[in-house]
Amino acid sequence: MKKNLILIVALCLNALGAIAQDAKAKAILDAVSANLKTMKTMKANFTLSISKTKETKKGIVSMKGTKYFVSIGNGQEIYCDSKTIYTFTKSANEVTVNDFDPNENTFTPTKLFSNFYDKEFKSKFVGEKKTGATTVNIIELTPTKSKQFVKVEVTIDKAKNTIISGKIFEKNGNIMSYTMSNLQANPVLADNLFVFDQKKHPGIEVIDLR
Repeated sequence: MKKNLILIVALCLNALGAIAQDAKAKAILDAVSANLKTMKTMKANFTLSISKTKETKKGIVSMKGTKYFVSIGNGQEIYCDSKTIYTFTKSANEVTVNDFDPNENTFTPTKLFSNFYDKEFKSKFVGEKKTGATTVNIIELTPTKSKQFVKVEVTIDKAKNTIISGKIFEKNGNIMSYTMSNLQANPVLADNLFVFDQKKHPGIEVIDLR
């Protein structure tokens, strides 16, 4: 009986610990969300690493609401005007056109910098650590619905309440790692930055998947 009582107490303490961690994760993410809501626009440099191909790509992302523009160093540009996504490959002079779906299962720049986690994920506080002179919080996000990835791990600057990196663990075993730097809050961004202008690319091949 005494052993059973000890086991029950231990299970209860573990459950309370999990609840406390989840509450801590939510509090941290809520603070990040509140901070992001103060940014009408944003711009940042990023590095993307892909584990399976061992590729590393660098680029710049600009966002305005649900609109975004991504310029990747290998000559690829992604335009989203909140209705349509254009993926332009300079070397092939080719653009692929898709409808924009805010509820899609893939991960977009706007999702990484929004409160997507409030509706689509269960959050867990993993821990706090020092990265150089910066103290960061690490949060693990598990999707509540079927997606192309099994979990997302985000690293958050504790003092600034901003996401500085993220890891997306895909079902096929691939890990996509993002690192953000030089974040600019509320830069002036013209609306035409997010619109692909086909007229500027004579002879371009258009692959329309809508």
